[in-house]
Amino acid sequence: MSGAEAVSNRGNVGSAEDVRIACGDAQALVTPRGAGLRAYRVGSRDVVVTYPGPIPPAMHGAILAPWPNRLADGRYEFGGNEYQLPVTEPARRVANHGFVHDQIWAVTDRSADSVEFRFDIGGELEGYPFPLELRVRYLLDDEDLVVAFTATNCGEVAAPFGVGFHPWLSPGEATVDECELRVAASGWVRANERLLPEEFCALPADKDFRTPRSLRGVSLDDGFAPAVFSGEYTWAELISPDGMTAAVWAEHPLEYWQICTGDFPEIGAFERSGVAAEPMSCPADAFNSGKGLVTLQPGETYSVRWGLCLRRTSDHARSV
Repeated sequence: MSGAEAVSNRGNVGSAEDVRIACGDAQALVTPRGAGLRAYRVGSRDVVVTYPGPIPPAMHGAILAPWPNRLADGRYEFGGNEYQLPVTEPARRVANHGFVHDQIWAVTDRSADSVEFRFDIGGELEGYPFPLELRVRYLLDDEDLVVAFTATNCGEVAAPFGVGFHPWLSPGEATVDECELRVAASGWVRANERLLPEEFCALPADKDFRTPRSLRGVSLDDGFAPAVFSGEYTWAELISPDGMTAAVWAEHPLEYWQICTGDFPEIGAFERSGVAAEPMSCPADAFNSGKGLVTLQPGETYSVRWGLCLRRTSDHARSV
């Protein structure tokens, strides 16, 4: 049984058309396919890498649930039971990024500057028999695109859960090699060839992006943890030579980052066209390691909030 066949959106009726929201000179486009962020622009400047077709080329803008990143062999144990999920990345023998990113979510509320989507996981998937109600709201204000996500356990037993988000920050008219990167994290995740964690360690010199560093010749598909918070927020920033910084911010408990420069020839023109800055509630393989894993009790709701913004680099540097 495939993930597409095994999940449901029971009782939800919605359009498959993209939804445009706007506030001032900012606008965003959200697609019901995975409730993913297709575009976000301030004035004439893209904040995220957009894509024209129905399917995002590299998880662009996706919601990663009920787990983010890679799960070894698609297999895990929870509550004394063993579960097997479809292996969606055969070359690495992993189940990657959950199974709601390619499902049609229902629009449940919308206004000029906001839209809310809902998706119900029915619990029919043998490898994840836990019914959940997922909701996400995108809201544009004068400064940010704010994303609020909730997951509610609608079942009678506890459910394992994690979530992540996959925006690709745009360098504007520049190339990634012409940009600098800053990531507010004090550690690095050493991974094996399957991109599964082997060690959570101190930042090596070549992985230390706590202060802005050039991306020229740098290839990343790396986890960073723990995130460092300035007040309520942790940040990842792509600093472009046009004087603008495209940034992702996240609140607790999104305490893990995955950063990727998109060096994938198979995605064609999208190769190295932006930088994925993925805030996550847990690292890869959390269903097996337990690190950052949420145990969602019956009736319990789990909430996270994150967002995107575009700032003049000089102004943003003073505010972080």
